[in-house]
Amino acid sequence: MPTILILGASRGLGLEFVRQYAADGWRVLATVRDPAKGRAPSEAGAEIYVCDVGDAASVRRLVSALAGVKLDVVLHNAGIYGEHQEFGSVDPERFLEVVRINALAPLKLAEALVDNLDGRKIFAAVSSLMGSVAENSSGGSYAYRAAKAALNMVIKGLAIDLKDRGVTTVALSPGWVKTDMGGPSAPLSPAEAIAGMKAVLDGLKPADSGALIHYDGRRLPW
Repeated sequence: MPTILILGASRGLGLEFVRQYAADGWRVLATVRDPAKGRAPSEAGAEIYVCDVGDAASVRRLVSALAGVKLDVVLHNAGIYGEHQEFGSVDPERFLEVVRINALAPLKLAEALVDNLDGRKIFAAVSSLMGSVAENSSGGSYAYRAAKAALNMVIKGLAIDLKDRGVTTVALSPGWVKTDMGGPSAPLSPAEAIAGMKAVLDGLKPADSGALIHYDGRRLPW
């Protein structure tokens, strides 16, 4: 039975990842920041761990709890959007917090869990089309865009540094999805977005390592 660890699974995309992987017969391990938010992913079929990806001590406890557990896929979905991101109102501390959680945390989790990767050996992170410099046609959202662009660079760097270990890395773009972050006007349901990203992960080849791939399978420009 293949095993996936989903970081950030209490709601939205993470919860839907739990549902679809559990339905496919995977062993699903999932993290939540608040123990009270573990009920939904647990009922969807996941084994629950508590972890705040932005807290080093919490990450160490997770790594200790997973000692000896072999993971086919580590999927980093935890992230934040942040506030005060428009030109003229950017808050420096909040900007750095968005970058810390969305870009630095995945890197530190990759460092912490690389030895657990076995079998398929995939490290994936949910990024965004908003992290593509080439596709930025509307401006604004400075912290979120910068953080996702940084995440894309982290994934590219990991592809190089982990190649000799046989690890494939990928940044996933879910599209505009009806979640708390995406809002009710988004055209995609979580089920559609996750089905697409799951298909991307299922079909990954070593040559795809380091890429930013949309939920529909298209490679996106940096």
